[in-house]
This record gives sequence, structure tokens and C-alpha cells, in this order.
Amino acid sequence: MNKQHSLGGGSQWTFQLLDDYDREIAAIAVGEYGLDCYPNQLEIITTEQMLDAYASVGLPLSYRHWSFGKAFISHERSYRQGASGLAYELVINSNPCIAYLMEQNSLPMQALVIAHACYGHNSFFKNNYLFQQWTNADAIVDYLVFARNYIASCEERFGIDAVEKTLDACHALREFGVSRYHHPKPLSAEQELQRLKQRQEHEWSRHDELWSTVPLTETSKKRSQGETIPASPEENILYFIEKHSPKLATWQREIVRIVRRMAQYFYPQGQTKVMNEGWATFWHHTILNRMYDKKLVSDGFMLEVLTSHTNVIAQRGFDQHGFGGINPYALGFAMFTDIKRICEHPTDEDKHWFPEIADSDWQTSLDLAMRSYKDESFISQYLSPRLIREFKLFALEDDETKPWLAVDSIHNENGYRRVRQLLSAQYNRDTMLPDIQIVKFDRDGDRSLVLQHKQFKNRPLSNEAESVLNYLHELWGFTVRLDTVNTKGDIVKSREVSNQS
Repeated sequence: MNKQHSLGGGSQWTFQLLDDYDREIAAIAVGEYGLDCYPNQLEIITTEQMLDAYASVGLPLSYRHWSFGKAFISHERSYRQGASGLAYELVINSNPCIAYLMEQNSLPMQALVIAHACYGHNSFFKNNYLFQQWTNADAIVDYLVFARNYIASCEERFGIDAVEKTLDACHALREFGVSRYHHPKPLSAEQELQRLKQRQEHEWSRHDELWSTVPLTETSKKRSQGETIPASPEENILYFIEKHSPKLATWQREIVRIVRRMAQYFYPQGQTKVMNEGWATFWHHTILNRMYDKKLVSDGFMLEVLTSHTNVIAQRGFDQHGFGGINPYALGFAMFTDIKRICEHPTDEDKHWFPEIADSDWQTSLDLAMRSYKDESFISQYLSPRLIREFKLFALEDDETKPWLAVDSIHNENGYRRVRQLLSAQYNRDTMLPDIQIVKFDRDGDRSLVLQHKQFKNRPLSNEAESVLNYLHELWGFTVRLDTVNTKGDIVKSREVSNQS
């Protein structure tokens, strides 16, 4: 190896070495492979700071809530007892892209996570269509500051207990604070403050008790009686609460909005776990191997990198100890690597299954896949028969009417499409969250709220449904009813919480 042209350093890193490695990695990632990234901001953090970032769901700062402290204690205890490790890095979908590196990392690990986070995840955040539609990387950090300061001011004015009670209810419902088909225009922190001021002024302008004594005209009565609220079922429960709750004060509505916007921010990440981690893993592997080919790093450096990489993409068998389902790093990395193989060296099978990308430019094909899909559609489009064989994927039929399990499909010619379809369906949001929508608000009557749960394959709600309904009642203030309907549309169970309950 030509030492003269290699980057310096053994296992110990310095800030100068990190700067040197980042510069060389950028030259390859951006200069040679054309990755489109936000500017990077590297932060070195301690174990304690990493645990704190875990507790706040990976955000650089957040408002105060007891659940974050509970999460911190849980992660710390598990880490101290050796039951779990810590991530080498955390990366924030922001502009500039903020990457947190553990100070305990060796130099090869720091280089790996720079390639993985600062150029892999970074380019995915900037270009995938879900992140483009749902998040505003330019404004997220400012909005976090606004949210933290606003909730702190509410604690001072209305008391910690009152704020905590509202947050508890919002957190219980935050998975239902996303509209999958409506993408509101992102607002900056300055716009949020201006909108909040306008809302408060509007509330004061309406506060005239004389108006409450004026009877409705016949025209108003007819319009009110003929109006259905909502006009169509509403899936974003927190949005509906924010706009229509008869109970909430202005400050509480703003807290509902903050929690809802945080749920919106994380929505794309839950839909692209396989793709995001697979893309970042593919690029750290590709970039660091390119550095080795250019004789920028040593054999020892690459041995440590490849050891870590192999551990990251390890996929345990279903009958092996420690199996926890399909490893998103393993599946995502394998699929992006396989797309590259199909582009460069397609077999007859590949040409039959993927005629549109066989013998094409691999960088163009990977870029299109990264930009245009989420996990569900990515697997449905690109999971090849070869990978189905390599992962030894098969499907079990679990029919509730039968006392046995049956093998539905295996990794053979007859089973490829079926296995791919079933695996893709596992990443459908409908299989992760129950389909619950608001169907009626009796605004001019008893102000009750009716929700409908449409069963997916006749699956019942968990035992947590009662608690969540109580939290919803806390935010609504009047009777709340949840009807569960089966695939035929028949009500199979009703739950109700009222002020007399």
C-alpha cells in the first residue's frame, strides 16, 4: 500500500482527521457518484447525550414531558446492564443535516457513520418523495425551539399538571394525527407565531356574551340542521380535535397542533425504514470500498469497517435465537445491491422480471427507486426471485377457522409473486395501525363524537383501546363512542365514554 497517498490515523480520531475523512468521503459521494445532499453539520456527543437523544425520539431538542425522562431511565439502565448497545450515530432530517457521532467511536467507525448518515441518510431525506411532501428540513429546528418555548410558557401560566394532562392525551393519539392524502403547506416558526397571535385575537373578538343570547334565525337553523360534520370521514383525529373540540382552550389547541405536527414530521420515517436504512448502508459500503480502491485507507481500517457492516446486515433465521423479524438493514441493503447487479449483470430471469432496468445505468435506476417509492411499493416493485431464494422467504397461512397452520407459498417459481405480495403488505400502514375515523359530530345536539373502526381481516382492537378512548374524551369533553365494524359493515362492538362514566 502506498502510505504516501493514504489518509492518516489508526483507531484514534481527531477533529482534523474527521475533517479530512469527511472531505474525501464527500469527494466520492458527491463528486463521483453524484449524491444530492444538504450541507452537513457534525456533532460529537457523549454516551449521556446519546441516551438523551434516544429519549426525545432522536430530536436535537424537545419540550419537557415525563415520558422522555422515563425513556431515558429505561435506555440508560438497559445500556449499563449490557442488555443493549447504543447507535454509532443519530442523524436529523434538517437543513443543514445534523449528524451526531459518539465520541467512543474509533476512527474507522466515525468514517463509516459519516458515509452512512451524512451522505446516505442525508441524500434520502432530501430526495425521497415522502420527505419532500411531508417535512420541511429548513424549518424543523426552529419549530422545535418554538414548540419547547411555547409549552414552557404554558406551564408557567396554567401549571405543569394541566399541560402534562393535555400532552398525555395528545401522545396517546399522535399516531392518529396524520392525514395521509392531504399535505398542508409547511410553516416556519415565524409564521407559527404570527398564526398563533391571529388565533388569539380572533378568540377575543368572539368573546362577547351578548351574542349568546341572540336566537338563531330560521335560515341559520335550517343550515345547521342540514350540515353533516364531518362532511366525510376524518382520519386525522388530532386535527379534528384541534379545530372542533368544544372543550379545549386556545393554548390547549396549540399543544394539540404541536404534537400533530411532530407526528407529521415522523410519518415518512415510519413508511421508509427499509429503504432509508438500506440506502444509507449501501452507500457507506460503496463509498468506503471506493476509498480502499483509491488506497486512501488501510487493510486494518477496512477489516474493522467490514466487521461492523456484516453485523449490521446480519439476518437471523426464524428458528434462531434472537430472531426479531426481518432486519430492515439486511433487506434494504440486499435490495439496492441487487438492483445494481440486475443493471450491470442481468440473468435471463432478471430480464424476464425486470426488463425496464436490466442492462440500464445502475446509478440512474437506484436514484429513481430511492426518490419514487416507500417500503411497501419498493418491495412490491423490486424484490427479486433471487433475493426471495437467498432470504429463504416463505408464507404461512394462519386461518382463524382452522386449527392448524399451512405453508401458503415458498421460494419457488409458483410462490415468488405471492411471497413478494405478502411481504409488501406487511409494510402497509393499514397493517400497523387500526383504521379509525371520525364519522359524526353532533354539534347542535349533545356534542357527542362518533368514531368508526373498520376491522382489517377481522382483527380486534387491543386492550389499550379503552385507555385511548378515555384520553380522547379528555380532549373532547363530551360523550365519545367508538364503533367497530367488520368487513360486512356490521357493528360488532361499541365502546362509549361519557361524563357520567
